[in-house]
Amino acid sequence: MSRVTLEKKNHIAIVTFNRPEKLNALDDDQIKAILEIGDTLKQDKSIRAVVLTGAGKAFCAGLDVQAQFSAIGTVAVENVIHRTDGILNDWQKLVWQWHALPVPVIAAVHGYAFGGGLQIMMGCDIRIVAPETKLAILETKWGIVPDMAGTQLFRHSVRADIIKLLTYTHRTFSGKEALEYGFATQLSETPLESAIALAEEIASKSPDAIVQSKKILNAAPYVDAEEGLMQESVAQSKLLKSKNQMEAVMAGIQKRSGNFDDYSIL
Repeated sequence: MSRVTLEKKNHIAIVTFNRPEKLNALDDDQIKAILEIGDTLKQDKSIRAVVLTGAGKAFCAGLDVQAQFSAIGTVAVENVIHRTDGILNDWQKLVWQWHALPVPVIAAVHGYAFGGGLQIMMGCDIRIVAPETKLAILETKWGIVPDMAGTQLFRHSVRADIIKLLTYTHRTFSGKEALEYGFATQLSETPLESAIALAEEIASKSPDAIVQSKKILNAAPYVDAEEGLMQESVAQSKLLKSKNQMEAVMAGIQKRSGNFDDYSIL
């Protein structure tokens, strides 16, 4: 059985973590499968939005502790320092690839999002969470730190004192608390249905405008005002009078759905 499934329809990709008997916990095979799906989507310019979800009772319960810690002292420890993809090691890429993907990624979260599962969720642009979901920054329970890009992602949505409290205590919190803290974007009793509906809305827009918007919004926290304003202007100069931009104008004037080409402006 495939560890991760990919369904593509109407320019939307639905990625499902498919290890339900282990609450979609992350062992080496699961990590490899998720990385491969990410690389596939990165090359597919027909995709305009991605939904991440988990089969069965959980989004992702984090690391498969028994499988991962049995490798301590061998290749697993060596790979923590080794960079496999630019600034990233494989565990970090597992999360950061969704943040870096050109198109928006929506997490549909239910059941459990612990440790690495929570960090994957935070790599997504938008997080739709079931109210009774259980979440935790779990790493300190096992004597380690959140090292799958979480420290670079939590801080943009959550107050520093809340991050520290939850990291130091590995306390479990609910989906309702996740919304209050800033981990969740919105709550839904049916997060997958809500995520797909949002993906359909995003996919109806000019994909060039969406891709450029994500690019400059992702960069904004890391650049000064001068650079950020220039990035706005550069993006706009690429979009103005392009085929998809003109189609967006005509579709708006004529009150119809846009007929857009795949995104091409990066």
